[in-house]
Amino acid sequence: MLRNPVRPWKNIARRKSREISVGPVRVGGDAPISVQTMTNTLTSDAEATSAQIAECAEAGANIVRVSVPDEDSSKALRRIVDKSTVPIVADIHFHYRRAIESADAGAACIRINPGNIGSRERIESVVSAARANGCSIRIGVNAGSLERHLLERFREPCPEAMVASGLEHIKILEDLDFFDFKISCKASDVMLAVAAYKGLAEETDAPIHLGITEAGGVYSGTVKSAIGIGSLLQSGIGDTIRVSLSADPVKEVRAGNEILKSLGLLKRGVNIIACPSCARQGFDVINTVAILEDKLQHITTPLDLSIIGCVVNGPGEALMTDIGFAGGGKNSGMLYLSGETAAKLSNRDLVKRIVHEVEKRVRELESSDGDKSKHIRQQ
Repeated sequence: MLRNPVRPWKNIARRKSREISVGPVRVGGDAPISVQTMTNTLTSDAEATSAQIAECAEAGANIVRVSVPDEDSSKALRRIVDKSTVPIVADIHFHYRRAIESADAGAACIRINPGNIGSRERIESVVSAARANGCSIRIGVNAGSLERHLLERFREPCPEAMVASGLEHIKILEDLDFFDFKISCKASDVMLAVAAYKGLAEETDAPIHLGITEAGGVYSGTVKSAIGIGSLLQSGIGDTIRVSLSADPVKEVRAGNEILKSLGLLKRGVNIIACPSCARQGFDVINTVAILEDKLQHITTPLDLSIIGCVVNGPGEALMTDIGFAGGGKNSGMLYLSGETAAKLSNRDLVKRIVHEVEKRVRELESSDGDKSKHIRQQ
């Protein structure tokens, strides 16, 4: 069996959008889909916020958003931007002056909410500051904060109202000859958000930022986001994503990366293929996978690793992965490398040997492709 056969049915035809820049990160066009998150520290505490941004960047965040609700936060933003290795988006609600201050402080992008940013004159001031500082803008429509005139017109938050909000603000920016913007139309209701995004995608070529807002805790929020964001990505819609969880932002980044990896839109880190385990398992699959996930977090090179409890699917999965292990009997199983049988391995040595083989494979890839970057991050 070929390990990397051509699979036309796996290809996703992405919606054609124009390209903008969020700092050094390209968004839209043929640029890779970026993963975003948002800090939950007090932005006025520059040290704590910078530390959280660094953790998110280490986990694979391409862009990080911070809330700027007051003047103390906008004053701290310059220090935060200077320390960050990824572009910073300033999240603005109500206070348009905070947007201007954030652009002046070096934010790569300003998020404005059409439902509360205020008058056209205020938007013009924000656009002027963004243009002067080479800063992009995200129009962030949200079902929970739609403009009053749209709620009166449509009677409730609905896809049509959300799309209308987005198009009204797109027109304002384009009338001001400002095109360096992306747009989102989030809702906590998965079906509402998906319908709104599909409607918006038909009306504009602006890059689209995807998210299911206020999705909930780690389990429920990840499921909602995977369904909503995943279905849109599979349809070709989406240029950046954020998984919104009531949890550590690092968990948002990991969930976002996994959504992209599951659709073949991101190649990063070790993709562990593991069975749920049953009475046939020849070793403790669940605990082994948990340990390996922790010990292999430092790997950024894309690799497929199969950890299967028995020989029903183990050898077959191993044919399609870089490294594989299938449980057997008498406290041992079979190790596979590049789809070939490599060695009989005791369960006791399983974790140590798998980590060794993964890191060895990374070094081989570095040597063969001439990439001098570090695929194994320092722990």
